[in-house]
Amino acid sequence: MGKILGGDEETIISERFDRPVMITRYPKEIKPFYMKIDPEDPSKVLCVDVIAPEGYGEIIGGSQREDDYETLLKRIQEEGLPLEVYNWYLDLRKFGSVPHSGFGLGLERTLAWITGIKHVREAIPFARTIERFEP
Repeated sequence: MGKILGGDEETIISERFDRPVMITRYPKEIKPFYMKIDPEDPSKVLCVDVIAPEGYGEIIGGSQREDDYETLLKRIQEEGLPLEVYNWYLDLRKFGSVPHSGFGLGLERTLAWITGIKHVREAIPFARTIERFEP
């Protein structure tokens, strides 16, 4: 409990199911400060990871974002992060915000899963390698 799911754990989960699996409400301590705390269980945050089946792993990660200025300020301080780096982010909440969420989709991993490509490297249009850093 409280351990971040890594690639090995994601692979085990994704090999046990024939469809995507959604994992929600991770422990607060292992997730970023900007994720909204679950009002029903303050030890967790309102987030989701979508794990693709067949060994492809995480394809989507998302969360509700904290929209309250004071709560966000407190979380930044609890994490020991430098306030001057996050002033711009705090200003977005200081002058008003609305409940909102965000997510990221791993395009290459999703494409590999949909098309059945065996390795995600084959789905990357502009792969970065030790010899090539630009497209």
